Amino acid sequence: MKVNRLIALAIFVAGSAIAYFLLPQYARTALRYFNPGIEDYPIFDNRVITAGDPRPWDLHNEYGALSLDAAYEDTFMMLNSVAFVVIKDGKLLYEKYWDGYSSNSLSNSFSAAKSIVAFAILKAVEEGYIQSIDQPVSDFIPAYQTPANKKLTLRNLLTMSSGLNWQENHKGVSTLFQTTTEAYYGKNLDKLINRLEVTSEPGKVYNYLSGNTLVLGRVLTNAVGRPLSEYVAEKFWTPLQAEKDALWSLDKKDGLEKAYCCFNTNARDFARWGQLMLDTGAWHGKQVIDKQLMLDAISPATYLVDGNGNALDYYGQQVWILQYEGMQIPYMRGILGQYVFAVPEKNMVIVRLGHERSEARTGAHTNDVFYWVRAGMALVE
Repeated sequence: MKVNRLIALAIFVAGSAIAYFLLPQYARTALRYFNPGIEDYPIFDNRVITAGDPRPWDLHNEYGALSLDAAYEDTFMMLNSVAFVVIKDGKLLYEKYWDGYSSNSLSNSFSAAKSIVAFAILKAVEEGYIQSIDQPVSDFIPAYQTPANKKLTLRNLLTMSSGLNWQENHKGVSTLFQTTTEAYYGKNLDKLINRLEVTSEPGKVYNYLSGNTLVLGRVLTNAVGRPLSEYVAEKFWTPLQAEKDALWSLDKKDGLEKAYCCFNTNARDFARWGQLMLDTGAWHGKQVIDKQLMLDAISPATYLVDGNGNALDYYGQQVWILQYEGMQIPYMRGILGQYVFAVPEKNMVIVRLGHERSEARTGAHTNDVFYWVRAGMALVE
């Protein structure tokens, strides 16, 4: 009996090993690392986004004098927060870190990077590399010169109304073979991008798909003739006077940026994107990106309907929009609770980074969104 058990065990182990090595590369890598995390950048090749003119935030005159109420602190801890930063009137008002993080610690942006890609696309429009956001995607990606894909425009991608056959699934065993897993752990994003197809009419219904941003990243690279990271470094990271170099994770060495995610920087420098939205494309009075283009990006695409048939009032061009107490708050959002809020009525920016977010939702927004905004506002009230 003991011998039989050993033989059965050996057969099981051998079979499992064979099955593992028969899996596609991205699936094997996914099994190795299991769940994506905010500290994943060391497992990927990365391209540096150079901070060419670093300038620390000026300190608010109340910096160091404020503290979070204990009631807020509990939720910060419960959802495994690592950073909370508040900018008021263009100055650093408050910052707090947990779990060994500091003002220099890098965090994966996850989908908060989508907004950065949108801003880069709009900058390329401003500079004439792209005619307008209504230009066909097929002008930039030859594989999209098919009857179905030729009707797809950059606007459709920006507003998540592409109709592409991307599988947006982040939960369950089935995700091992989903496009989101292949995009995150795979080594050939071009192959993935080129095989996507439009399967429903673009420009009608909002449907959140990370593949839209991945395609935008390739469009940008082809339009400007250089990597996305280099363009963002020159047109945004240096003009925004980021303190530290950032990293954008790639599919492989010298490859393509994971444009829908994986912009790695610290909480203070994430806040610069919030200030850019707050000041409608300006930094210290100088326009980094055209004001009207930014206004359009951070305004709801109400001509679209969502999956429930309601007018879209919570999403613009790769930017989320929170309707809160009479205020319209544009924000960047990542799947593990990466948020950058711009609150015009309070002239403030709120950044929260962490390992988790609320699974409960109110409409299109995870419930913790309201919590971080309230916590930030409480500091100034």
